[in-house]
Amino acid sequence: MSELDQHRSLNHSLNAFSEALKSGRFVRMRRLLASLHPAETAHLLESLPPKERLVCWPIINPELRGEVLSYVGDDVRTGLMTGMDTADLLSATEDLDTDDVVDILQDLPGHVMQEVLRAMNSQRRRRIEAILAYEEDTAGGLMNTDVVTVRSDITLEVVLRYLRKYGELPENTDSLYVVDHQDKYLGTLRLSQVVSRSRSLTVREAMSHQVDPIPANMSDHDVAHRFEKHDLISAPVVDKDNHLLGRITIDDVVDVIRDEAEHSLLSMAGLSEDEDTFAPVKKSIHRRSVWLGINLLTAFLAAWVIGLFDTTIEKLVALAVLMPIVASMGGIAGSQTLTLVIRSMALDQLNDKNQRWLLRKEFLVGMANGVIWAIAIAFVTYLWFGNFLLGIMIGAAIIVNMTAAAVAGVMIPLGLKRIGIDPALSGSVLLTTVTDVVGFMAFLGFATLFIV
Repeated sequence: MSELDQHRSLNHSLNAFSEALKSGRFVRMRRLLASLHPAETAHLLESLPPKERLVCWPIINPELRGEVLSYVGDDVRTGLMTGMDTADLLSATEDLDTDDVVDILQDLPGHVMQEVLRAMNSQRRRRIEAILAYEEDTAGGLMNTDVVTVRSDITLEVVLRYLRKYGELPENTDSLYVVDHQDKYLGTLRLSQVVSRSRSLTVREAMSHQVDPIPANMSDHDVAHRFEKHDLISAPVVDKDNHLLGRITIDDVVDVIRDEAEHSLLSMAGLSEDEDTFAPVKKSIHRRSVWLGINLLTAFLAAWVIGLFDTTIEKLVALAVLMPIVASMGGIAGSQTLTLVIRSMALDQLNDKNQRWLLRKEFLVGMANGVIWAIAIAFVTYLWFGNFLLGIMIGAAIIVNMTAAAVAGVMIPLGLKRIGIDPALSGSVLLTTVTDVVGFMAFLGFATLFIV
């Protein structure tokens, strides 16, 4: 089935479920849910308002609830787990990989998490606590402790017999990890090598040293970058003494990449990547009010600049009509540069050596675009108001603002990163402030000096 057909099939199932939910046909709802993959069920839950989610959740097969929880966003997951007791949580997470269990437990209150951990068997609890010891956004917090290891001095024949006894391998296992008697990482043994090479070869002769281990404290961003750069499916995670702790697989890295993309997009609006679209009104108001308050302060700053030239505006009303053009052109130009720079930061393309080159390039681009559009806007302004000098003034203001916007689009994210603030979260607000203040100051200032 093609991707388009799968999308249509999912939409059909979702529409059918919505109709069954409205009519209260619970048997029909249960059948539809049973036909969906846990990821599709998670998508359905995220598409429902909170009250309807609570109606839908008990109908889901208890054996699948853990997988569904691993796919939904943090906000939705927290809401669903509110009504679950320890026994329900244990049952839901029983068959999940340890890294998925950790993701779920981290959304629980501390005392509930400890209660669930105490109820687990000692081996599973130790594995989960080993991951919980690391920050969520590090390789240690991302890893899975379910790994298959072999010694370097045995033959591939022995490895094959060991794998037959081992049974089903963990998901996304493309390699076995070679360790010494102290569990220190030595290299990887691809499964393709195990089945294709002579069985008399030792692991030492067949293993590879090409996959460097990932330090447990490496950021998840850097982990994703390494997977992308080296086309990895899985990679070992080690501690500072090179002891093998676990592995990271491509499915976890895909989640990191998706979360980073959502973070970059939503942070510019002051929202979290786990923001629930259908969150209750009160909760949404609380989250967005802080960002709106910050924007209000910057708006007052721009208004204060305009107020400095109130006499000038009173004498020539055309200035008030044309001011939005100056601010808008600067805002768009700055946003283009800001987006480019934030993307370059995310890809680790910017460094101390090329920052000045990029700043010079964006300065020239901003100035050139400013000149091009200043001529066009000045011409339209002259035709509109019949005032040649007014056209010259707005053209000059456009050049100044678009040049300043380009410079600010580079300097703001670099400055924010240097002081430890996420550029995606604060960059757009500061940029808007700069383009508004510089644009209004330039336009109204020129008008005060040369026209009024």
